[in-house]
Amino acid sequence: MSYMALYRKFRPVTFEDVKGQDHIVTTLKNQIMSDRVGHAYLFCGTRGTGKTTIAKILARAVNCEQPVNGNPCGECPSCKAIAAGASMNVIEIDAASNNGVDNIRQIVEEVSYSPAEGKKKVYIIDEVHMLSVGAFNALLKTLEEPPSYVIFILATTESQKIPITILSRCQRYDFKRISNETIVARLQDLMNREGYSVEQRALAYIAKAGDGSMRDSLSLLDQCLAFHYGETLTYDNVLDVLGAVDTEVFSRLLRGIMDGNVTDCIALIDEIMIQGRELVQFVTDFVWYLRNLMLANTSESVEGIIDMSSDNLRRLTEEAGMLDADTIMRYIRVFAELLDRMKKAVSKRILLEVEVVRLCQPPMHQADAGIEERLRDLERRMEQGFVPAGGTVMQQVTVQPSAPFVRKELDRAVPEDVQQLVRQWRQLQEEFGFPLKAYLKDARLSLAGDNRLMIVVPEGLCYDGVSTPDKKEEIENVLSQAIGKNVSVEIQKISVTENFERSYVDLTQVIHMEIETDNSEADDF
Repeated sequence: MSYMALYRKFRPVTFEDVKGQDHIVTTLKNQIMSDRVGHAYLFCGTRGTGKTTIAKILARAVNCEQPVNGNPCGECPSCKAIAAGASMNVIEIDAASNNGVDNIRQIVEEVSYSPAEGKKKVYIIDEVHMLSVGAFNALLKTLEEPPSYVIFILATTESQKIPITILSRCQRYDFKRISNETIVARLQDLMNREGYSVEQRALAYIAKAGDGSMRDSLSLLDQCLAFHYGETLTYDNVLDVLGAVDTEVFSRLLRGIMDGNVTDCIALIDEIMIQGRELVQFVTDFVWYLRNLMLANTSESVEGIIDMSSDNLRRLTEEAGMLDADTIMRYIRVFAELLDRMKKAVSKRILLEVEVVRLCQPPMHQADAGIEERLRDLERRMEQGFVPAGGTVMQQVTVQPSAPFVRKELDRAVPEDVQQLVRQWRQLQEEFGFPLKAYLKDARLSLAGDNRLMIVVPEGLCYDGVSTPDKKEEIENVLSQAIGKNVSVEIQKISVTENFERSYVDLTQVIHMEIETDNSEADDF
């Protein structure tokens, strides 16, 4: 006899066997016992949470000759035929491969024929969101008013893709992700039945890797048992099979990043590669480790929140006290974005190493987060007696309060030709040809070295369009002709987040003030 996968071998046959969906099981059992079964159901939820399983149990229960507390008896001819897949009353359709109008029209035609035996004809349409628009429209009328002996059960992982006209005709049931505790209890029960010896810690990791899916967890367990057949399945065995790493490795990587030790971090990544670990899984688990670190940092008690051994929890709590919440959340954001890029990349190791090096040495050009991290690192090193380049140990540093920002004052002796250009700037812009005129639309004027005119334009397309030698020469020619003198200009760029007044002297404001002063003096005369 061929081997049967665990998730198939132990597929629930009664509502009581279904774990983690009590709110749905109770409702359906009550409907069956009170003979109030609906004509159309929509089962929504992530993979492996029991949608198809409950649909099959419901199909057996409504056709069972002697139901017991809403459950199929499993002994009558109808139950046995449905369980064996030999019943003509239960039709399973995969909408991923049967999603056309003709497929649905065939169902609509079959609906008109009553069941030859049994009570109900049950149509289970899996991945129903894959149906075409025409197929949905063909199903509408039949779904709204089917014959009394027909029940439709639609299952989907993407309910947002179901048309509202379909949703309004169905009883909707949302399947929850199954908790890790429920999955572990189910796996342990099945292992006891099979006679396997498995560590509780190993089952806990498999349940976490299953991500709320009972089927995924059973598949992972099956894989681990096959690799270590005849042995006790330990936590380390599971890590080997799934390409994962122990919590201690995450701690080493985090401490290496905190200390800015690039050599140790790269050596650790090299060690992980030599062991044959999967880097995407490694980063996924590291993000989860950082999540636990964030909880330990922001919560007074995490024993009931984080599933971890006492030794690892003690180390985690110690590390949580060494970082602030903002830094931890920044690490989570960085590695979560890295994970998305790694899934599509060929050189996953290089991407990981680049990101780790950036975190070890926060660059000054990075936004506020990088600067803040450098300041925190500097404060930490100063507390430990940081030795600067001069060789003097800085035991204590008194930080003076920052002086208020003072705008740079322009020398009143601005060359007359520059003043003339500033006053005529709006008129001169009309002299430039297209596209130069468009590039200079948002330009600002300041003073460069040697009292030359500086033109500051937004970075990107505008700067690229005016900074080429030929465009710069064209600007100088137009300005030179306007005042009858040779003009040399300097082109600079400014980012959208940069404050112009803080970085440059605004010539238009200063020269405008001078004009007002001159006019007032003339009025006094």
